Parts: sequence; structure tokens; C-alpha cells
Amino acid sequence: QVQLVESGGGLVQAGESLRLSCAPSGGTFSGYVMGWFRQGPGKEREFVATIGRSGAVARYADRVRGRFTISRDDTKNTVYLQMNSLKPEDSAVYYCVADQQWIPTTGYKPRYWGQGTQVTVSS
Repeated sequence: QVQLVESGGGLVQAGESLRLSCAPSGGTFSGYVMGWFRQGPGKEREFVATIGRSGAVARYADRVRGRFTISRDDTKNTVYLQMNSLKPEDSAVYYCVADQQWIPTTGYKPRYWGQGTQVTVSS
């Protein structure tokens, strides 16, 4: 069982940056594929980014590619989502996820989820 805890959300203005962090509550991320999903108000939950076990491979949703960067530091047992050039439409609850298999960009619900952290971008 993997318990995930997100941090780093908040209120920013359009064009600014935020970095989200995700750490396990006990245990380790080693050996897990990690990722981020988000759910905006009145919207369905959607894939944002995923990173492989070694950190060498990452995938992004089209609407965040080039602005967001996912990374992992297994020595610190932490996964990050660096979000730059934020837009109001990026406002959402962001969820850290983990799975023992690769996380596709569509049509798949990862096995483990955090409680989420709110990101609000004002115009």
C-alpha cells in the first residue's frame, strides 16, 4: 500500500510558477511509476504527466507540455511537478498518483492516489 501526500499548492497569478511535491507517508516510491492528474471545477479528472521508474521517460498532456515538468528524486523519496506560465485554466485540484505499471495518458486510472492539493490561478 502506497500513501501519497501532496504539497505546494496555492494561489498565484497568471504567468507565475508553482512547484508541487509528493512524498509517501511511509514506504518508498522506488519501483513505482509516478504521475499527476488534476480535476478542475465542473470538469472530469484528467491526466497531467507521468514519469517512469528511472526518471528517464516522461509523458505530458498536450495542454501542459512545454510549461510543466515532472521529475523524481528517489534519494529524497519525492516527486515534483514544476508548473510554469500558469493559466487560469490550470486551476484545479492536483493529485499525485502511483502505479506498478506504466500510466497511459488516457483511459487508465492509476492504483494509488493522494488527497490532492488545490492550485488556483487568477487572471
